[in-house]
Amino acid sequence: MQIKINENKNQRLDIFLNEMYPDYSRAFIQNKIRNKEITLFRNLKQINKPGELIKSGDIIDINFEEPKKISAKSEQVEFEIVYQDSDIAVINKPQGVVVHPCSTCLSGTLVNGLLNKIKDLSGINGALRPGIVHRIDKNTCGLLIIAKNDFAHINLAKQISEKTCARKYLALVQGTIKPDIGIVETKLARDKKDRKKMKAYDMNENIANAKIAITEYKTIEFFKDFSLVEFSLKTGRTHQIRAHAKFLNHPIVGDETYGGLKKFGLIGQFLCAYQIKFIHPRTKKEMKFQIELPEKFLKILQNLKK
Repeated sequence: MQIKINENKNQRLDIFLNEMYPDYSRAFIQNKIRNKEITLFRNLKQINKPGELIKSGDIIDINFEEPKKISAKSEQVEFEIVYQDSDIAVINKPQGVVVHPCSTCLSGTLVNGLLNKIKDLSGINGALRPGIVHRIDKNTCGLLIIAKNDFAHINLAKQISEKTCARKYLALVQGTIKPDIGIVETKLARDKKDRKKMKAYDMNENIANAKIAITEYKTIEFFKDFSLVEFSLKTGRTHQIRAHAKFLNHPIVGDETYGGLKKFGLIGQFLCAYQIKFIHPRTKKEMKFQIELPEKFLKILQNLKK
């Protein structure tokens, strides 16, 4: 299949194709470009760079099968709707629930539950991710904003991109963080030994494909051998808080992927997106939501206080 570009779009090749094929992740498309299953031709020159800006006259040659036309189905999935109006919903995702379907997980996700409980959802992110503006990990619980139409989706996505949407998390980490207030600024990239993990590197290290990641933190309460810490995202990278906690040598309790101890009967990490603040896309009013930690997390803290 070939696509001819008829105008200068000032858009990256990978982003352009990701919009055409929303059922495939951007990382998947980047790999296809690097593996020459997708090639951009410009004046007979062959280009295989995901970040190449496409121009008028370019031809994109695609040699992989198009995604199957599959969509998420409505299912009964437990989650709390904290707030909703005609444009947005704010929901509390439980720990253990995947945000949206993928090729290996088509049911039991938050999206399946959204289709059951909420009538209208934005369609920008494709049939497998309706309404999803941002994500949190399967074993992280807490607040997410859901877009109920494309107008709201575009506005909210811009706020997240421009860092005007403030997100705060509570985590129980191992040990006592010193200093108890600080900023972690690193480069973040895929771990070379385990591609499912992210790894934080010092800013002076030369790491291919790394992105700058910034997290503010402050300790809320100290316990024997543990600390309850508030993390504030200044960038939104994959596994950012989990990787930064490990970088500080204070991994999150229960996060075995990043060196955390399996404690207190937890399945997954003690990490909750407990507060979110943003501007309503239509009314332009500031919206702020905060939730209590899950009961199982509160019981752990109560036992530590004893």
